[in-house]
Amino acid sequence: MYLPSADRYRTMPYRRTGRSGLLLPALSLGLWHNFGADRTPETQGRILRRAFDLGITHFDLANNYGPPPGAAETAMGRALGTDFARLRDELVISTKAGYLMGDGPYGEWGSRKTLLSSLDRSLSRLGLEYVDIFYSHRPDPDTPLEETMGALDSAVRQGKALYAGISNYAPEQTREAARILKELGTPLLIHQPRYSMLDRRAEDGLLTALDELGTGAIAYSPLEQGILSDRYLRGIPEGSRAAGDSPFLTPDSVTPELLERLRALDEVASARGQSLAQMALAWVLRGGRVTSAVVGASSVAQLENSVEAVRNLEFADEELARIHEILKGRDAG
Repeated sequence: MYLPSADRYRTMPYRRTGRSGLLLPALSLGLWHNFGADRTPETQGRILRRAFDLGITHFDLANNYGPPPGAAETAMGRALGTDFARLRDELVISTKAGYLMGDGPYGEWGSRKTLLSSLDRSLSRLGLEYVDIFYSHRPDPDTPLEETMGALDSAVRQGKALYAGISNYAPEQTREAARILKELGTPLLIHQPRYSMLDRRAEDGLLTALDELGTGAIAYSPLEQGILSDRYLRGIPEGSRAAGDSPFLTPDSVTPELLERLRALDEVASARGQSLAQMALAWVLRGGRVTSAVVGASSVAQLENSVEAVRNLEFADEELARIHEILKGRDAG
C-alpha cells in the first residue's frame, strides 16, 4: 500500500490562483505525454507517486490526452482508485475539452453539447464525481462565447467541477469570457497558455489581462517539448521527440541558430547552479505572475530534475538582461 511522504509539503512552494482561495504547487504534473497505452501502468504509477511525494498536488489532463485519446484519464483513474483512493481531498484534478477527441459533429470544439458530454465521459474514465478544474481547451470560432462559458458555468453548478478555466484564448477573448462568467456567477479561475523562453506570446497582453481580472495563469510547454533541456545542446539525439514522428516537434525546428542560443542559455544556468531545464522553469515562474508551470515526465529521474527548479526561483537583474539578450529575436513561436 502506498504511503505518501510525510515531508511532501515542506519544500514545494504553493501559489494562490489569481484572487481565488485555491493554492496550486509551483510545478504541476501534466499527463499530455507519457500516460498513454504505450507506457506501462507500473512506470506511470511510479511517476505519479513520486510527484505527490515531492509536493505536486495538481495533475493536469484533457479528454484527448493519450494516445489513444482518453488513455491518460484512464491511467489517472487507475491511480485514483488505488494509490490515491484515500487522498482525493489533497489532489487537484483538472481536465479539458475542445480539441479533437472523436469522430462526428460532437467530437471537438466548444458547444454546450460537446463540453458537457465530454466532461461526463472524463469523469467516468477518472472514476470521480467531480474534477477540480474544467477547461474550455480552445476558443470555438463558430459557437457563441456565451454558450461555451454557459457550459462551464453549468458544470460548476451541477457539482461536476469546482472551478472553470480556459486555455489558448487571446487577451480580448479572455476578457470577454471572464465578463460572461462573472455575470453568470462563476468566476474565471485560471487560464492555461503556452509560455516559455522560446514562446513569449503570453507577454503580449495576456498576462496583463489576467493580472487585471484576478485570474491565475498556468503555463504549458515551459520546456518547449524538451528543447529547453540539455538533450539538444549537441543536436538532435536519437530517441528524442524531434527525432521521431511527433507533430509537435520536428527536426526542422532545431536549427543551428537555436542550438547556439541553447548553449548560451546553458552557460547562464550553470552559473546559477541549475540545469537548463531548471532555469527555464524558474524563468517562467519568475516574479509570481504565473501561478504554476505544467511539466511532463517520462521517468522519476526526469521529474526529480524538474522539481529541483523550485530551489532557486529568483533572478538577478544581470541574469535577466543576459537571458533577454540571448533570446532576442525569438520571442514568439
